[in-house]
Amino acid sequence: MRTRANGRARRPRLVTPLFLLVMLSTWAYFTAVGTLQPTLPLFVKGPLNGTEVQVGLAIGFFAVAAVLTRPFLGSVGDRRGRRVLIVAGAGIVSLATLGYLVSESLWVLLIFRLITGAGEAAFYVGAASVINDLAPDERRGEALSYFSLALYAGLVVGPVLGETILGDDNFTAVWLVAALAAGLAALAGLPVTETRPEEERAASGDARRIIHPAGLLPGMLLSASIWGLASFVTFIPLYAREVGLDGSRMVFVSYSMIIILLRLFGARIPDRLGAPRSAKLALGIQAVGLAVIGLWATPVGLFAGTAVFAIGHSLAFPALMTIAMRNAPPKERGAVVGTFTAFFDLSFGLGAVSSGVIAALLGYRGAFVAAGLVALAGFLTLVFRARRNNPRDVAAASMVEG
Repeated sequence: MRTRANGRARRPRLVTPLFLLVMLSTWAYFTAVGTLQPTLPLFVKGPLNGTEVQVGLAIGFFAVAAVLTRPFLGSVGDRRGRRVLIVAGAGIVSLATLGYLVSESLWVLLIFRLITGAGEAAFYVGAASVINDLAPDERRGEALSYFSLALYAGLVVGPVLGETILGDDNFTAVWLVAALAAGLAALAGLPVTETRPEEERAASGDARRIIHPAGLLPGMLLSASIWGLASFVTFIPLYAREVGLDGSRMVFVSYSMIIILLRLFGARIPDRLGAPRSAKLALGIQAVGLAVIGLWATPVGLFAGTAVFAIGHSLAFPALMTIAMRNAPPKERGAVVGTFTAFFDLSFGLGAVSSGVIAALLGYRGAFVAAGLVALAGFLTLVFRARRNNPRDVAAASMVEG
């Protein structure tokens, strides 16, 4: 609740030392992820002599483990605490990335990508649950925007670091640096304390819900957003060279910087516009951005489409998670986060693999346009729901219950 000091309303405090600690761990972890973004597709296409389909398989295969474990891990976080997920998840990813050093075939790499997926699921559920625990209800969208700010700050540093270290195919150094960054994320998670009130810790001992209904519909809409991200991450490293660039790091940097700026200066957009309206806007903008990338096959078109896509993507996740969390009891937040973010893994994996198939048949441009159509489908879903309900204000409750 708001309090008053000197006659003025004071908002509940959001940024605390614990909040910043989780942000630091998140930044280090996603620096590791970002280091792999421009380099792993090149590794599959180059040293492993893979096809476009195999590139998509390597990028998306981590989602198999992640989608199977994330809902279960959310329930574990509710019962056992968040820190174990943060530390174990980042540690597993660090060790799995070291496994890339001995990956001399696609199938060996896929095994380590599978392990990476389990670690990714644990880390994200733990970190996102802490942020949700710490956020006052009226500032949850803002808190999630700041959380994703740390995420995308890592995705700014990581690609530049990865391509710079790569040089002339120095993949060994890339894997070592990525493993180190994930290890630092685990270390940063060690001081994280329990964020649930005592009464909720006791209550969560009885919580056994693995798939939480509050996360289902928002998660399905998240899939429409993440499908495009999967295509973007998988094939931008190759497409950038096709349109005449000497690398993709500046594309990833521009994408992440736009998101960071919007998260810094537009963190309250989901709370002010309303989460359903923000989500609808986000998916429509993403569809346009992906279409521009696919239809305007020049460096200018790539950067322009990336900018539009980034604007849409920056709004989607905070808005949709806010919808998911509104009907979640505090003791079940981990389960909701696990259910909701399982759709991230599912759509990222399917998106990467399907984009590989489409790229093999129609080229990279066709893959981006197809991903734009998926985002458009999500946008139209929200439009029709808005018309079926109150056209001026789509209640979040009706989204979750419908």
